[in-house]
Amino acid sequence: MLPDLRSRVDTLRFMASEATTIEVDGPSGVREMRVSSPSRVLWPEAGVTKLELAEYLVAVAGPFLEANGDRAVSLQRYGGDVTGESFFSKNPPKGAPQWIRSVVVTYPSSRTHPQLVLDEPAAMVWAAQMNTVVFHAWPSRAERSDFPDQLRIDLDPQPGTAFAEARSAAFGMRDVLAEAGLSAYVKTSGNRGLHCYAPIRPEHEFLDVRHAVIAAARELERRTPETVTTAWWKELRGERVFLDYNQAARDRTIAGAYSPRPLPLATVSTPVSWDELEAGVDPQAFTVRTVPGRLAEHGDPWAGMHESAGSIDVLLGWWERDLADGLGELPFPPDYPKMPGEPPRVQPSRARNV
Repeated sequence: MLPDLRSRVDTLRFMASEATTIEVDGPSGVREMRVSSPSRVLWPEAGVTKLELAEYLVAVAGPFLEANGDRAVSLQRYGGDVTGESFFSKNPPKGAPQWIRSVVVTYPSSRTHPQLVLDEPAAMVWAAQMNTVVFHAWPSRAERSDFPDQLRIDLDPQPGTAFAEARSAAFGMRDVLAEAGLSAYVKTSGNRGLHCYAPIRPEHEFLDVRHAVIAAARELERRTPETVTTAWWKELRGERVFLDYNQAARDRTIAGAYSPRPLPLATVSTPVSWDELEAGVDPQAFTVRTVPGRLAEHGDPWAGMHESAGSIDVLLGWWERDLADGLGELPFPPDYPKMPGEPPRVQPSRARNV
């Protein structure tokens, strides 16, 4: 065996056998959580290891669980580092600790199945041990999974646009939601975009909430058609920010607040205040290594968010108004069954050529 190859094999054997234990405090007391291969590098460019990920999750556990706890969650897991392939765990994996909760949810196909719920910091460390990098939480509480208590809009910059354009769209969406009687909150996506949230009372099921999101997105599009779009087909979006209304559809989720992202710098989807966003923030500066210090210094901008929960009735009124004006349903995600009133699922350019 060549010397460099022998060294690599010895290193891999060591990583496979090494392990450490983290003591994690929580509502049921201290749990000793095993982290195998703690020196394994998950983010090669940043050099962030599996142990650092686990320690990060413990450090941000309070605001993380306030934002993502008591919700069905999908775990985006990696077989290697973040430059490789990932897969999603929705159902409780074999060997999950008995103290980790699950809740039965209904998917778009009408099929039901248990999905994981995170209730304490030790469960987050267990997820990291399972090579979870991204946490995707549902917009509804576990006990009322069919009724969202969060309205979410993903502001997705298209080619030719960047974070600056998403920032302008976020302020526009804040104004639209305020006119509808809702309080808007914002976080970085961890990349170039922003996510707008509004806490709502869990009074309506997913389809109604999606329609409320479409109504808000259409209102912003009417005001600034040159900068934002609701066009589902990429060929129609142009150099504008896409207002992704389908993130409000059942079983569609985005990276949760304080979730790491599988990007080179180990960035984190980070809540920011509107004043911070106006003054200027760099989403690349919010990482697994920097966010704990930020929280310790500035606190959580989303603390107490759900104390200002509002109604989507005004937005639903706008939806009905738009229906009367001839604006109908918009396309659903491709994995959905055909939905009532939905337009054909074919790209406009292909439809013209048929």
